[in-house]
Amino acid sequence: MALHAQNSGLELRRPPRAANGKSVGLSPANVISAIAAALAISAYVNHRLARRAERENPPAGKFLQVHGVRLHYVERGTGKPLVLLHGNGSMIQDFDSSGLLDLAATKYRVIAFDRPGYGHSDRPRSRLWTHQAQADLIRAALAQIGVEQAIVLGHSWGCSVAVALARQHPESVSGLVLESGYYYPAARADVAIMSGPAVPVIGDVVRYSISPILARLTWPAVLRKLFGPRPVPAKFAGFPKAMAVRPSQIRASAAESALMIPDAIASRSDYSMLELPVAIIAGAEDRLVDARAQSARLHREISHSSLHVIPGAGHMVHQTDTEAVMAAIDQVAQSLAGEPV
Repeated sequence: MALHAQNSGLELRRPPRAANGKSVGLSPANVISAIAAALAISAYVNHRLARRAERENPPAGKFLQVHGVRLHYVERGTGKPLVLLHGNGSMIQDFDSSGLLDLAATKYRVIAFDRPGYGHSDRPRSRLWTHQAQADLIRAALAQIGVEQAIVLGHSWGCSVAVALARQHPESVSGLVLESGYYYPAARADVAIMSGPAVPVIGDVVRYSISPILARLTWPAVLRKLFGPRPVPAKFAGFPKAMAVRPSQIRASAAESALMIPDAIASRSDYSMLELPVAIIAGAEDRLVDARAQSARLHREISHSSLHVIPGAGHMVHQTDTEAVMAAIDQVAQSLAGEPV
């Protein structure tokens, strides 16, 4: 029965009722059902987008089956082996779009890996993928393709894997190039936020339904932080954002965010024991990792290392200052050959 408010022109109605006479409204059960339905729809859409991203960005290299892991890698050039290990949230296309992969291939046999969970590489949930575990995996992969010893370049989180590879398998690493690495534990508020999707069950729901949407929305801000104060170079358009925001890759990135501080704690005692040639390179204006607190400190601890701090550069030095990274690689190679650097 409608009630009309006199002189107001407003019509007030009683809440609708179901057949049993009960009011139909936003009960807790209805709210939960609506949220569950929205999450389910979002998860389905994100799954379809992930599959489409993989179809539109097919593997550019080859696959190895290593310790139960299907590992994707790209190999170019001839000469002394050079291994490239990308950072958290990234993949082979980062090195490819930067031009570093092709530039290095004019002098070296370059092998770039999609680390576990990134690009087209698997990341089984049956093990914890610490930097040590990934180092063992990369060593076994190199043995399969006949690489006995290589210069290893790590970027960001990849630096932790590169150092672990040199410490655990010193016979397989002739030199290190460490770019924009995180070497010493420090307070990082972003770590707790980024680690959420790695939490079992709840994290799985989030990474399938909410995280891909948030990742797309925050992508411009993330790039500003990674590249700043430099602008994002046009060549970075070759990096497939759609692959980076897949639920599977979000899980890998979240897990490595959660491991970042514990891995830095575990690695602190390893640095002074490195006796091979080491080139450390960092952007002076890195907004993600403090170059002075991390790279400069590492240089002081590894007395025979060289330090290359690039003025005005941010976290993505290989993208914005590709030639400087190439020069650091060449410096390590010259040192190994006994040439003056």
